[in-house]
Amino acid sequence: MIGSSSKSAAAAAMRATSAAATACRNTFTVNAGYESTIQNLKLTANTRVMCQGTGKQGTAQMLEAIKFGTNFVGSVSARKAGTAHLERPVVGSVREAAEVLRPDATVVYVPLAGAADAFMEAIEAEIPLIVSVTEGIPFMDMARVKAALLSQNKSRLVGPNSPGIVSPLAGCKIGIMPNRIYSPGNIGVVSRSGTLSYEAVQQLTQLGMGQTLCVGVGGDPINGTNFIDALKIFLDDDKTEGIVMIGEIGGSAEEEAAEFLKQYNFSREKPKPVVSFIAGLTAPPDRRMGHAGAIVSHTGKGNAPDKINALRNAGVVMARALPFVGVTLQQEMIKAGLMEKQ
Repeated sequence: MIGSSSKSAAAAAMRATSAAATACRNTFTVNAGYESTIQNLKLTANTRVMCQGTGKQGTAQMLEAIKFGTNFVGSVSARKAGTAHLERPVVGSVREAAEVLRPDATVVYVPLAGAADAFMEAIEAEIPLIVSVTEGIPFMDMARVKAALLSQNKSRLVGPNSPGIVSPLAGCKIGIMPNRIYSPGNIGVVSRSGTLSYEAVQQLTQLGMGQTLCVGVGGDPINGTNFIDALKIFLDDDKTEGIVMIGEIGGSAEEEAAEFLKQYNFSREKPKPVVSFIAGLTAPPDRRMGHAGAIVSHTGKGNAPDKINALRNAGVVMARALPFVGVTLQQEMIKAGLMEKQ
């Protein structure tokens, strides 16, 4: 049983997170504080990536990233400092790594109990991009991490509970996404769900629509990067000509993204085509569906129909089911003169 004080603290943290998201939406051109770290999401072929942790699963995922083309520069492990991991040096702390390995990004592959502390260590060392795939981090731990993130302007977190971030154009992958489904192209993808994004990306690739950047914002209630953050990158990037956004029930991130797109994309003379799919249409209230953040409240807040209506009213084209995301975007790209009819 959660005590009233814990409930109050959790509610306060959620309100703060929502307020931060709203502020982000209304200050697209502001370049200050944590907002300025959005630029750290831009991956290049030269992005220097390190790994926090040298365990079996992290090693396997890092091997796949190297095969993808990722510029892996070393790892952090207090127990294995001075040795090598995947033919790259291992140092004893993130602060030392910042000086010796000079990473642009770190992917955190440490046990759940140490994940929040690993984020804090990376923030204190001012690592520009921190990526976490860890699921189940306690709410109050993430509230502490979010407060630290919002108090600085050097580090950006993707996740937790995220598949990661990948740029097929740059040949750089930070996370656990399967290599084979990605191809370089002109579509930006942002999703709360890793699995659903894989399905959408595979459809895009099969239809000849490669990707510029794919961002998994994660399915937890508190995260370091949201839909709007990724959308800002897509709208500012001339190489990104179309956008796919995969949402799900719970919270208000999709509604906030709808307002952002209405104001900053669909008000343009030539808006970029945006296709979306929202998972959880038949979800009952007060029952978590997969992700910790995927829950409709007993009052109905966070339900799929409201999210769908908000996005559709903003100008987003909604795919009627996940298997139709790719073909729906293809149709919109053809209408916009960005793709030839096949």
